[in-house]
Amino acid sequence: MWKKLENLKAIADTGILLIIRLDDEQEALAVAEAAIAGGIRALEVTLSVPNALGIISTLSKKYKKQGILIGAGTVLDAETARAAILAGAELLVSPHVTTSMIQVANRYQVVSVCGAYTPTEVVAAMENGADIVKLFPADVLGSQYVKTIKAPLEQAPIAPTGGVTPENVGEWLDAGCVSVGVGSFISKAAKGTGDYSKVTEAAEIFLAAVAKARQH
Repeated sequence: MWKKLENLKAIADTGILLIIRLDDEQEALAVAEAAIAGGIRALEVTLSVPNALGIISTLSKKYKKQGILIGAGTVLDAETARAAILAGAELLVSPHVTTSMIQVANRYQVVSVCGAYTPTEVVAAMENGADIVKLFPADVLGSQYVKTIKAPLEQAPIAPTGGVTPENVGEWLDAGCVSVGVGSFISKAAKGTGDYSKVTEAAEIFLAAVAKARQH
């Protein structure tokens, strides 16, 4: 199967893209591995994490052959996009419509996710070739906003990021979202305890919530 299609399927099948934005390199790596153990198949390490490219390289070498999609987040330009790909990233994520990043992603056939807030930005992301449009920040908009946007833009592959929880994920999926971005609920589950089994458990809880929502 075409590799990019396989990677998009990793997001589509689980319905979750995990965002790891932490202040410690070893903690970020441990969280990533614990989340993967809990069933996460697609994750991004934001470039604000210390030695993010090194973490991406380590995870890519270990998990790429297992069908786990490892990506880089907060990619703001073409130079950073290429560096992330060279480190092993097969997913690039930006908080806004970043044309240069999308071009690099498409050139090397990696998945691109671009942030958007307005209908104009959603259309711009699609026109520029983004695979998924990240509704950001979603917590100030709500799921009804997605329904409103998708009335005229039914084809928009929207994935909300910010404020999505196991309790409300069904509302987002019912609104027509293709997947959701998840951060703190999973990535900070071990905060203060160092018990990364809590990260694994949190991943399992969220994945179960998505699966249940999709059944309905």
